[in-house]
Amino acid sequence: MSDINNLPKAEGEEEVNKNVNHSENNSEDNKSVTTNSSEKVEESAVPEEKASDSSNNATNSDTDNDAVLNEIEDSNAEDAEDEGNKERHTIEVKEYDKMSLEDLTIELEKLIKTEKVQAIKSHVDNINTEFKEKFQALLDEKKEDFLNDGGNEIDFYYSSPIQKRFKEAYHDYRKKLNDHYQNLEKNFKQNLADKLEIIEELKGLINLEENINTTYKHFKELQERWRNTGPIPRDKYNNAWNSYHHHVEMFYDFLHLNRDLRDLDFKHNLERKLLIIDRAEELAKDDNVMRAFRELQELHKMWKEELGPVDKEHREVIWDKFKAATKIINDKRQLYYQEIDKVYEKNLEKKLEVIEAIRAISSENLNSHNAWQKKIKEVEALRDTFFNIGKVPSKVNEATWAKFKESVRIFNRTKNAFYKGLKKDQYTNLQKKLELIKIAEDNKDSEDFEVTTALMKKIQNDWKKVGHVPRKDSDKIWKQFKTACNFYFDKLHATKNAANKESLEAFNNKINLLDTLKDLKSSGDKNKDVETVKEFINKWKEFGRVPNDKRYIEGKFNKAIEEFLSGIKMDKNEVEMIKFENKLEAISTSDDNKDLDYERNFIRKKIDEVKAQINQLENNLQFFTNVEDDNPLVKDVHKNIKTHKDELKLWKEKLSKIKELY
Repeated sequence: MSDINNLPKAEGEEEVNKNVNHSENNSEDNKSVTTNSSEKVEESAVPEEKASDSSNNATNSDTDNDAVLNEIEDSNAEDAEDEGNKERHTIEVKEYDKMSLEDLTIELEKLIKTEKVQAIKSHVDNINTEFKEKFQALLDEKKEDFLNDGGNEIDFYYSSPIQKRFKEAYHDYRKKLNDHYQNLEKNFKQNLADKLEIIEELKGLINLEENINTTYKHFKELQERWRNTGPIPRDKYNNAWNSYHHHVEMFYDFLHLNRDLRDLDFKHNLERKLLIIDRAEELAKDDNVMRAFRELQELHKMWKEELGPVDKEHREVIWDKFKAATKIINDKRQLYYQEIDKVYEKNLEKKLEVIEAIRAISSENLNSHNAWQKKIKEVEALRDTFFNIGKVPSKVNEATWAKFKESVRIFNRTKNAFYKGLKKDQYTNLQKKLELIKIAEDNKDSEDFEVTTALMKKIQNDWKKVGHVPRKDSDKIWKQFKTACNFYFDKLHATKNAANKESLEAFNNKINLLDTLKDLKSSGDKNKDVETVKEFINKWKEFGRVPNDKRYIEGKFNKAIEEFLSGIKMDKNEVEMIKFENKLEAISTSDDNKDLDYERNFIRKKIDEVKAQINQLENNLQFFTNVEDDNPLVKDVHKNIKTHKDELKLWKEKLSKIKELY
């Protein structure tokens, strides 16, 4: 079993003060102590359990038992100095190492607001340590970025609102803590003097010549005064208490003249101590070892401070039973700590894996902005993972934190070196874009629209290809380039709009004609209706082109023609050609031949497909050499050939029409 003072703290438990001098837990076991007034206290009767503990044959188990008794006694001494300290055992110890700077600040403010200031010391110390480490890591990153941007180290300054808020909260905590201890200190001296006075009065009881019942009553009054006297300094606690209890024992020895009173007290103390032992044995079975240990501390305090001695024949037995229960609880706590150690070791492995992962990313050969942005996100995720893993063994905590900071620092240096080179490229890109701006501004007043429009479109495409420029220049030069281009194209559009006065008039005429066409009814005479349709188409052509943003009307006209023709009984191919001619009229009005070329290529492809189908069908007929022409299968093939030839004729006629437009 390891020394309990060297084990890590568990959740909900505070470390005990290790600077308080040890004295035996049960005053019945003390030989002598020195009072605060430097007076040598007489040697008391030594119980057999003390002799056993002091023997040269003491076992390792006894040493471990002494260690846990020391811890309990020191913790109770700390609580005795200030009753508010007890509450430290009930305050949840959170995983501060997983918290962000903001969360740490919020937690500190919450503790100061809701808990007694003397009970949160270890919590605040842990929060303060975590905040300092994480803020220093952030500060190092900011400083490195500043230096990589060309700044001088002497000029670096970084201020954070969250740091200011944390400092204010921590300052508030320190002030409240100092005020609290100043108030305590005022009472400590008087309380110590009162307790030393009680000890002196106890010493004098055995020399009084008065009725024993009167003396015993006085003795009980002194005990009550002792219990009601406030806290004293922690470093005086054990000596004062041991001196007090020694003289209590001396008084009981004095009471041998009146055994009834003494035996009554011994019996009462024995009953209470047996109840304490029963409770300790119950706690030894409790699965919540930390809760059990905290209550065990209270039991030891009751044993020591609230109860007096028992008859010598019971002292060794009950003390051994109490120590045995204490040992069981402490052994379970040791196992609990061992499990925590395993978790911490596993956390260490995970954190070292994160560190190696960051180092591996730093060694990759990244040569693009997108690749670096991806890796920056990966490292940020690894940082979050590192902080969320949990605690590592305290002996390697600082070293692990240093390795992590170094791995992040190496990554940042590599990243910053890349972006430093990238800034050089961005400056080159800036010069290229400034040249494009000059071209735009030199040509924005040109009226040679055919040549200049092509040039303006080209420099706009070149602008997109150049790449990034320094962020501080990006918006400024883009606005300058955009202004020059917009000036030219606004003038171009204004010129075109002036030239489009006729096309706008054509649009209005076509609107009226379209309304008339929609109201047109068939005359019942096919030829007459066809001629009417052709007249509408010719009028539509005569009106001319409409503005580009009004060309949707062409589709509406085509749809109206199709709807009218669908109600006329006429040759299918003839209807198809009328519709096709109308379609050609629409696509031939565009500024380029792209749509016309597409239509011509489509028709040629269809001609080739129909020819191939006819050839395939004619080849199939060769397999029917001995079959009559009236065979249903042969007749079906001939029918398909004729259909395809008619279709071929229509496609060729369409091709001829479209060729006329070139």
